[in-house]
Amino acid sequence: MPNVELLFLGTGTSAGVPMIGCHCPVCDSTDPHDKRTRPSVVISSAGVRVLVDATPELRLQCVANRVDAIDSVVITHGHADHIMGMDDLRRFNTIKNGPLDIWADAATHTTITRCFNYAFEAQQDPKLFRPQLIRRVIEGPFDIGPMRFHPIELVHGKMPVLGFRVGRVAYCTDVNFIPEQSYELLKDLDVLVLDALTHRKHAAHFSLEEAVAEATKIGARQTLFTHIAHGMAHEATNKELPPNIRLAHDGLLVTGRGD
Repeated sequence: MPNVELLFLGTGTSAGVPMIGCHCPVCDSTDPHDKRTRPSVVISSAGVRVLVDATPELRLQCVANRVDAIDSVVITHGHADHIMGMDDLRRFNTIKNGPLDIWADAATHTTITRCFNYAFEAQQDPKLFRPQLIRRVIEGPFDIGPMRFHPIELVHGKMPVLGFRVGRVAYCTDVNFIPEQSYELLKDLDVLVLDALTHRKHAAHFSLEEAVAEATKIGARQTLFTHIAHGMAHEATNKELPPNIRLAHDGLLVTGRGD
């Protein structure tokens, strides 16, 4: 597999940063790295682009990062900050002139269907501007173009969710516990992306301290934290971290090797 690129479309918590009605130092920061939309990435290799999660800011994220086309969509779990931009996928249907595969586990597909059932119906009128989506159920590793996606079982609060490994890159957002069997898929990584919400302990996300401990245990060559709340300023927090561990930011592009 050729090298794998990961583009951060969004790196913020479910409320985004700045948050509505908050004027803390981070929410009022002039540092563009402190402006965080909801968490999503594009993983690509050899010209094939895969969107991972569809946030409420999907249109704005794609315009800002010049994501003009995608080939498929992968969803980590069915929470609103990860799926509520799916109606904007209709623009990619128009560009592609065809439907898009949506990869998710069975439970997530149930949620997606409840919210966007119309996107899976056969198009009776070609003038209707609706998403055209095809369900693909994740039951193990799957291929999109040259990329093999290995699902990584994670726990988010009490909810099973998925991370993904592609080549030497792993994306693990929305997690506060990694089952022992999942560490096998986190070996020998060039790039690890991991949830790190804030300094305080949280019931459904790794705190910064917990995320650093997990990153150290996993030992990727580079670790980038995502799903970041307004309690952590970009520049100040990075000064506290080891050299190979950093907060990600919207628009950041990183590269890892293919297998």
